[in-house]
Amino acid sequence: MVLADLGRKITLALRSLSNATIINEEVLNAMLKEVCAALLEADVNIKLVKQLRENVKAAIDLEEMASGLNKRRMIQHAVFKELVKLVDPGVKAWTPTKGKSNVIMFVGLQGSGKTTTCSKLAYYYQRKGWKTCLICADTFRAGAFDQLKQNATKARIPFYGSYTEMDPVVIAAEGVEKFKTENFEIIIVDTSGRHKQEDSLFEEMLQVSNAVQPDNIVYVMDASIGQACEAQAKAFKDKVDVASVIVTKLDGHAKGGGALSAVAATKSPIIFIGTGEHIDDFEPFKTQPFISKLLGMGDIEGLIDKVNELKLDDNEELIDKLKHGQFTLRDMYEQFQNIMKMGPFSQIMGMIPGFGTDFMSKGNEQESMARLKKLMTIMDSMNDQELDSKDGAKLFSKQPSRIQRVARGSGVATRDVQELLTQYTKFAQMVKKMGGIKGLFKGGDMSKNVNPSQMAKLNQQMAKMMDPRVLHHMGTMPQNSVLAGIFLGGGGWVIQQLVTVLRAASFPLKDPGLNSFSCCNIFEQSTLVIKDKFSHPFINGLMTGGIYVASYSEK
Repeated sequence: MVLADLGRKITLALRSLSNATIINEEVLNAMLKEVCAALLEADVNIKLVKQLRENVKAAIDLEEMASGLNKRRMIQHAVFKELVKLVDPGVKAWTPTKGKSNVIMFVGLQGSGKTTTCSKLAYYYQRKGWKTCLICADTFRAGAFDQLKQNATKARIPFYGSYTEMDPVVIAAEGVEKFKTENFEIIIVDTSGRHKQEDSLFEEMLQVSNAVQPDNIVYVMDASIGQACEAQAKAFKDKVDVASVIVTKLDGHAKGGGALSAVAATKSPIIFIGTGEHIDDFEPFKTQPFISKLLGMGDIEGLIDKVNELKLDDNEELIDKLKHGQFTLRDMYEQFQNIMKMGPFSQIMGMIPGFGTDFMSKGNEQESMARLKKLMTIMDSMNDQELDSKDGAKLFSKQPSRIQRVARGSGVATRDVQELLTQYTKFAQMVKKMGGIKGLFKGGDMSKNVNPSQMAKLNQQMAKMMDPRVLHHMGTMPQNSVLAGIFLGGGGWVIQQLVTVLRAASFPLKDPGLNSFSCCNIFEQSTLVIKDKFSHPFINGLMTGGIYVASYSEK
């Protein structure tokens, strides 16, 4: 993600505060100069950058600051707050209503990725349990219906369009009426791309809007045009009632920061951002978590939400097995499936404090995903006895012919099967040790339920399975913060399981570099969302082949 470059530069600037012996005006000005230079390189409007600098200077009066205050923390807090304001339009975004038909109409310039984004949004809500569908009212661009049809078919989303009808108003009206009668909850209408000077296409857009009466009009914005987004967004808002904005192609251009700040300047709420070409390279946009991830401070709330989507707590059979220290090859297969459901691994790692979105090499992510699928293919060639045996690895060691049979059935070498069994043995041994720790699988505060000495021993065992660079990150986690209570108080499971499964799939991890600084400097605002949402925040990790079960108590 190119925005990660911006995050690294700002992080480096903030790190200069930690290196300074004395915090004075000279150090503050030097830090602000670096931050502003990074923002200008990202094509953020110079007026907005100047305002950010002035606001930070106004908030930090070093001469009047009490001697007991942590000046570094105060400055970091002020910079974080201003960065959030930079991308926050201050307007609440529209949200769909469950149980009724919500019509969402997409508009935007040609080539902005509108049709692909329609499919991404439909897929996003489908995974959340909504009944979604797509309508192609783009009769202007050749191949538009074919593209939407292909995307919808791949994601198994119902769609509507026509090869013969040339009036987009008729197609849109018929499609919306059809899906409303079938009680679809999210009805997404894709319209023709246009330029702001094409009056005829603007007129068509108004006609479609009047025909379908959308609950929300979404403007799709290409991040590559940078701060020019402001003029484009205003032009569309003058013609139709644009309620929301989705910014695409944030992974491929250095002007992404300028695009986000420019849209915010129009007071149009950004609801999602596109971070890649795949259907799951799509994230809800929330200002504070976005800046937090940008600076390598993670997004705990988003991480918990993703885990809760898997509904792993409902798997009582698995939890009962883990309590007794049992873990089969079938259990490992199911947890690999759950890992893949969570979305791009770089996105997940970016939610963990200290692990930026670029901690994992994005260029190798597809190759690594293929490796994980290969492990699952090997297990597909195993029979029920092998998958459900409590001593799966011993079964293969006693009868080596089983390894040869599985290798032939899955089309891999015997050494690949042996590597899988070796990895499984490590997981099974760890689960067996976890099963002997009383209180580990109870709800509530793990620090009160679990014997600290037992947890320390288990952590040492887990450390042997982990990448040393990850241990470096964990070693820099703050000892006296809400986040430390979640990660270290819970045995560091969240980081441990995610990285363990990545290592099992031979995921190449980048050198963490400057991001380790972020762990030492997780500001108070990073934990506010947790303090607001949870009365006693905790995550009970269950090491089940690399995934964990997260649970928490709400107020």
